[in-house]
Amino acid sequence: MRLTLAVAWLLALLALGAIAASQLQFSGDLRRFLPDARTPEQRLLMEELGDGPGSRLLMLAISGDAPEVLAARARDLHAALAGDPRFTLVTNGGEAGLDAFPEDLLAYRYLLTSSFDDAPLDAAVLRDALDARLQDLGSPAAGLVEPLIPSDPTLEVLTLAEAWQPAGAPQRLHDVWFDKAGEQALLLVETRAAGFDPTGQLDAVGTIRDTFAQQAGGSGAVLEVVGPGAFSVDIGGRTQAEAQRIGMVDTIGLILLLLVAYRSWKMPLLGVLPLASAGIAGLTAVALLFPGGVHGITIAFGFTLIGVVQDYPIHFFSHQRAGLSPWKNVRGLWPALSTGVIATCIAYATFLFSGVDGLRQLAVFTITALAVAALTTRYLLPGLVDPSPPDLAGSLRLQRLWHRIEALPRPKWSLAVLAVAAGAAIALSPGAFWQNDLSKLTPVDPDSIQRDTELRAELGAPDVRYVLVAQADDSDAVLGATAALRPSLDALVAAGRLDGYDMAARYLPDAATQRARQDALPDTPALRAMLAEALAGSPFNDDAFEPFVEDVARARAAAPLTRATLDGSPLATAVSGLLLEGEGSSTALVSLSGLDDPADVAALAAQAAAPGIDVRLLDMKDASESLVIEYRGRVLAAMAVALVLLVVTVWIALRQPRRVWRVLLPTLLTLVVVVAVLRLAGVELTLFHLVALILAAGLGLDYALFFEHAGDDRDDQIRTLHAVLVCSLMTLLVFSLLALSSIPVLRAIGSTVALGVVCNFVLSLLVARRRAAITAARAEPAPVP
Repeated sequence: MRLTLAVAWLLALLALGAIAASQLQFSGDLRRFLPDARTPEQRLLMEELGDGPGSRLLMLAISGDAPEVLAARARDLHAALAGDPRFTLVTNGGEAGLDAFPEDLLAYRYLLTSSFDDAPLDAAVLRDALDARLQDLGSPAAGLVEPLIPSDPTLEVLTLAEAWQPAGAPQRLHDVWFDKAGEQALLLVETRAAGFDPTGQLDAVGTIRDTFAQQAGGSGAVLEVVGPGAFSVDIGGRTQAEAQRIGMVDTIGLILLLLVAYRSWKMPLLGVLPLASAGIAGLTAVALLFPGGVHGITIAFGFTLIGVVQDYPIHFFSHQRAGLSPWKNVRGLWPALSTGVIATCIAYATFLFSGVDGLRQLAVFTITALAVAALTTRYLLPGLVDPSPPDLAGSLRLQRLWHRIEALPRPKWSLAVLAVAAGAAIALSPGAFWQNDLSKLTPVDPDSIQRDTELRAELGAPDVRYVLVAQADDSDAVLGATAALRPSLDALVAAGRLDGYDMAARYLPDAATQRARQDALPDTPALRAMLAEALAGSPFNDDAFEPFVEDVARARAAAPLTRATLDGSPLATAVSGLLLEGEGSSTALVSLSGLDDPADVAALAAQAAAPGIDVRLLDMKDASESLVIEYRGRVLAAMAVALVLLVVTVWIALRQPRRVWRVLLPTLLTLVVVVAVLRLAGVELTLFHLVALILAAGLGLDYALFFEHAGDDRDDQIRTLHAVLVCSLMTLLVFSLLALSSIPVLRAIGSTVALGVVCNFVLSLLVARRRAAITAARAEPAPVP
């Protein structure tokens, strides 16, 4: 019968695991752990975080060899990646002149340039241009200029390239970008996949690294890839590696602890069954309910459930003894066990209403796992255990330990002193209480973030804390509105009150401006007449500039250039990052660097606003902090509701104020003490500390419930002491490993719960446990033979 039940259980787990594996899709999109954006600033921030062009940029640095070798590696990598459909743009600064424009966009240079806005293209302008080209042909720049002259005698390609060059662009060595020290060749790559699409980014980053490795040969050059996509890949890899490591150590620790605790090889095998059932059931539930993908943090958090789930079979094992039916044993434990499960599930159920997708996933995973672990312990595990193991209440070591614990004084006023001291530590600790930096909510390594900042500075990326935003129904309106700000912004730059700015209108004028420039271009007969006049007495042949005539004719007939037309060109990244087009609305951004006084630009924004066009200055730092604050508010509200429901649950289960107080006091006091310790250690609390506090509260409630459930029976108290010792040691092992993790999220959860385990165990032992009713014959432990 036991064998049949065990086989059926295992087959059910395999079937459930197959369902989970077929449905489970992983997601690394950190927006799942952020609340829905409500303000324009938050919506803009979320759009840029997930799907914006900035999230798709990868910055590549090649180092470790001579500059000429690094430049060759950069050119080879550029050539290999440029035609790959995984990437929408690959640039290393080597594109210049005609190479900066796709062939079908060359004619548009006359719609993009402002050279003829004040002085129209006429014979005099052409004559001056031809004289300048003669001088260029006699200079060292002849090799660059000569191919351009037939189609572009005024060199508008080079004029535009110079105008579009960022002020902080990298230096060029050996025709590619290099850092200021000349030790790293730089490339910029834009992926087709969004920044937090882990599958797409893994494919893109893997392609880059594999391509470089194949080309490097015997070179000592080393490739470094940073950016949101690389972070996503790194997070996935590190999370998987650490999960495997922690899972392996946890498994070994669980097996060894159960072997030592129960002196039986069967217990580790049986104890794993409820745990495996919980994990597989939790994964299946989130896979079915969240087809868009389960976040890696949710999966990582699943490993922490071993600290709760393994409590249920351990309490059952520790109370089993000869003469007691396993089914009767588990029925006797069920009131305490089910109360703890229900209370913890209620705490996590409040996350279902938090408005945060990642927390909803955590809630579904946790509730399903805890419920399945409890139910399998209640209705399946008794059919597999040995009904007559030794009674742990007869252990001499446990009796001596229990006797020493029983001799400890019961805390009374000292608990109030502890609470006051902890409260004072929380209130008086220096530094910020909450961590509002959005980047600290990510599991990205701080060194990687620092490296990303360094490379962005090398590539001339602007400081985007302050952004001017223009919003209207169509892109032409916002392009025109931001273009009108250029004279005022130039004045601020000239006055030293602004280091620089960038806007889409620098690269892509609005349609009205393009049409005005088209109308100002001469038609073909007029242009030929101008050329004939300009060529009089010139050494150039009369028919040398037919390509120029054809390009101007194409420019006059061309439809205005749009953002979509730029796809695949070096302009695409610059424009798409500053012009966001949605359904029925467009947003143009003006990034500002080194802004001294935001009031200067705020005043300009107010002046630029017009009917149908909203122009305002956004502080992106404030937007990100408001998002975190709103997020935390929802979590705290959920915790408050959970606390009320937890009290109600315990009250319904125990029905006596004194018993309820004995169970709740250790848990509540532990929460205060843990927060105090974290604050004294200089830790600024994040969302993940709050999630960990709920988990710690669930553990503490279990400890207190079982100590209270043991009543004043000495033997039952010894069995409960054994169970809680094993549970707390196992949990402490799990969360101590998490506290040593390199992933900040897991480290925050691990350190918080590890502190909670120690405090909960001690306080539950001293507060929730009753004085035992001991007969004279059993007042002292028997001597050790």
